[in-house]
Amino acid sequence: MPHAPSAPVILGNEPGSFPRSVLAERHPAIIRQVREAFPYGPATHRALEALLDSCTKGVIEPLPATASDRDRWESWGLADYAGRSWYDVPWLWSESYFYRQLLDAVGYFEPGPGQGIDPFRPFKLAELDAPETDEELAALDGLSTRDTGQALLHGSLWGNRADLGFRLSDAGAGTAAAVPGLVADDSDVLWSLLPPSGSGTLVLIADNAGRELVPDLLLIAHLLDGGRVERAVLHVKPYPYYVSDATPADVLDAVRRLADAPGAAAAYGRTLWSAMTDGRLTVRAHPFSCAPLPYADMPEDLRRELAGAALTVVKGDLNYRRLVGDRRWPPTTPFAEVTDYFPGPVAALRTLKSDVITGLDADTVAGLVAAEGQRWRTSGTHALVQVRA
Repeated sequence: MPHAPSAPVILGNEPGSFPRSVLAERHPAIIRQVREAFPYGPATHRALEALLDSCTKGVIEPLPATASDRDRWESWGLADYAGRSWYDVPWLWSESYFYRQLLDAVGYFEPGPGQGIDPFRPFKLAELDAPETDEELAALDGLSTRDTGQALLHGSLWGNRADLGFRLSDAGAGTAAAVPGLVADDSDVLWSLLPPSGSGTLVLIADNAGRELVPDLLLIAHLLDGGRVERAVLHVKPYPYYVSDATPADVLDAVRRLADAPGAAAAYGRTLWSAMTDGRLTVRAHPFSCAPLPYADMPEDLRRELAGAALTVVKGDLNYRRLVGDRRWPPTTPFAEVTDYFPGPVAALRTLKSDVITGLDADTVAGLVAAEGQRWRTSGTHALVQVRA
């Protein structure tokens, strides 16, 4: 990963910046949302209030000595950042640690009634069962065979706009009047890495559950059915993260949703069910999926796995930040340059919901800035498909 003076690490301490708004506004909103979603007892309410006070006005607290993941988090930076303001450490790190502490506040990790209970599950299920999901699944029946692959690719790409955490801070995110064109589109290169008679493995690093995970699964089923890949590995988070990020339980919910649907959706559901049972589709929840670090720092076992893939597809805004590094790159910085560390071919499917961006040509950047100022970076109304073969 190149380190240049023009690409400083993004912090949350710049007044008026998008990262600061996430720390100061989105995180308190998420705490309130979680507090109201379950009939938590007084102790949990106190823990949530303490986290609210800490993340808005206090400092980063260390994990207790009894925490099973304390050593891991200390190796990920906690040993250096404890005692500092949430705003003065890398934004990627402070966001990730917030969710770790939120789960701790609701008793997710410790023996008791809250252990293993996803505090975001009601919102994920509501989205999965929404009428909009029915409409999207019904649209599968009208796809021609010739158009299916590209349609499912774009469904996976634009499904990222369903991100629950994003909508908390942008009420208009789900109601944009039109979907604009892509700011970068390497779709042809992507398909060239997945030929019709392919025999390799696709790795898809998922982002959100619900209405985003469904099109991800549809794309995987299409590639398996069409013989473009022999196997697929779906990486999800080992525990609830960033409100709507997918976990193994969310994968099962989505597969059941497809299997129970009418028409073409059910056929895709059967493909996925069969592929999971015979090993053609594997779900992985590597601890590094919740690390507050860029993929350049991935552990060796994960590096070996991704090196063996015909293509790794990295989904969503958070994973893009981890892929290229959460830095203020000049937008024209080549995507291939900032991903040259990656152990195999990699594709990013992402709607733009944070400041990080690479791989754009100067004319595209100038046009976006002229039309929207800098809002194009964070509004969720632009997207990209970028590939480094």
